[in-house]
Amino acid sequence: MTVDAPEAPASAPLPRRSRPRRVLDFLRNTWRGLTSMRTALVLLFLLALAALPGALLPQWSLNAQRVTDYIVAHGWWGRLLNQLQFFEVYGSVWFAAIYLLLFVSLVGCLTPRTFEYAKALRAKPVLTPRNLGRLPLNRESTVDTPVDEVIASARTRLRGWRTVEREEDDGSRTISAEKGYLREAGNLAFHFAMLGLIVALAVGKLFNYEGQVIVLANGSQFCNSGVVGYDSFEPGLTVDGTDLTPFCLQVNGFQVTYLPSGQPEHFRVDMRYQSEGDLTAGTWRDYPLESNSPLRTAGDRVYLMGNGYAPRFTVRYPDGTERVGLIQWRPVDPSTFLSEGAVKFDPPGVTDPVQRRTKQLAVTGLFAPTAGFDGKVLTSRFPDLLDPAVAVDVLRGDLGNDSGRGQSIFSVDQSMVDSGRLKKIARENLRLGQHLTLDDGTRITFDGVERFVSLKVAHDPAQDWVLVFAVALVLGLGVSLTIKRRRFWVRATRITRDQGPDRTLIQVGGLARTDQAGYGEEFGRLADDVLRTSGRDT
Repeated sequence: MTVDAPEAPASAPLPRRSRPRRVLDFLRNTWRGLTSMRTALVLLFLLALAALPGALLPQWSLNAQRVTDYIVAHGWWGRLLNQLQFFEVYGSVWFAAIYLLLFVSLVGCLTPRTFEYAKALRAKPVLTPRNLGRLPLNRESTVDTPVDEVIASARTRLRGWRTVEREEDDGSRTISAEKGYLREAGNLAFHFAMLGLIVALAVGKLFNYEGQVIVLANGSQFCNSGVVGYDSFEPGLTVDGTDLTPFCLQVNGFQVTYLPSGQPEHFRVDMRYQSEGDLTAGTWRDYPLESNSPLRTAGDRVYLMGNGYAPRFTVRYPDGTERVGLIQWRPVDPSTFLSEGAVKFDPPGVTDPVQRRTKQLAVTGLFAPTAGFDGKVLTSRFPDLLDPAVAVDVLRGDLGNDSGRGQSIFSVDQSMVDSGRLKKIARENLRLGQHLTLDDGTRITFDGVERFVSLKVAHDPAQDWVLVFAVALVLGLGVSLTIKRRRFWVRATRITRDQGPDRTLIQVGGLARTDQAGYGEEFGRLADDVLRTSGRDT
């Protein structure tokens, strides 16, 4: 007779977690991963990596013309980089995403570490290990000095350390000492400074603005009253250009000295400014603006960015009417300041728009501050204004000013030339004071040159905080790298002898909380001082 073995009871199925619980677990694990120090370091590395294109590629906010030239020169690759926002790195979506994740990671990482550090500051040094001989650094000695005197001597030597004295069950007296608590404080200061730097930069992006303007150095003025006065303007996210810091500048002259090689040695803008109460009082203050000495007024900074020349042309029409054109020309060779540009004129006394568009004039070509000729080809031999000359083409017709399209101040609308609506009627090389006469009797005279300066106005209300946090970041890093956590223990045990006086066994041990080359030397000095009363070391 056989008996079937009873079937094993089926194991109970594991309870399935509810959907809200799974979602909660996922969010908790994600938060833990995001707020770990490893993630923060990875994000910091990614932020540095993401900033590289901003240093290697031209940016729209700094030089739009260079970006345009780069895109044209590189074809589809340049267009792809533009679509991926590589020419506006610091305002791109992907840079902002890394920026925000790093901010969240640092907040989540530093908050618990701060509480742990505060708790560690209140905690007492750890108990003296039972067997100090197992520590990497240890020594011992037997002396005739009583235990109390040994402990008192060690207490004096460890002044400046955080110490706790204890008495063990066998009657031994111990001192637990620890030093280097500022290491973690420096570490926290470094990371909080980095967090503050991120916040300050973000605030700056919200409320800052930057603008560039070209001002003739002949007493011309610029007032920071609106975006209309700027040649280019980059507002922050909350700036609409209607509430700019009011101040005015007057550029009276520009001084530059050159080495014999043509290398510029020193720049200075002779200018005056007024801001805040000076505006209502009409008071002007002198300021010599130099390359490394920006003007700081009313929370704004004014920098010297560049300079150049503005040739002046006087057009005398057959009826005796004169028109003067004075506008900056763009340097095409920074070493010699060979420049190109265009000066445009509307005919006087012509009200009919059709006739006016057939008689507009443009003087366009090259300007050399120190002229040199290769045949009739104009070049510049030196950047200073020693022997100015121009090589100009005079065009007459429709300049395209009424087309509704924007056009460069440095050139004419080439489409008007290609369509035949703007025709070249004269070409000539002119030195200062010379003129040319057109077929209708109009005379064009090259009669002067003015200097111009390119100024950059920058407003950033968070700049002082950026400096503070940057300094704190460096100091915190220095503290965390130079100060090390280390521990030192002393145990004094009384040895009772049947014959002769009792003796004292002194044991010392040391341990570095972090890797530190050199703690062995410090431990040796401490041990020598504590064991100085020893008759013999063992």
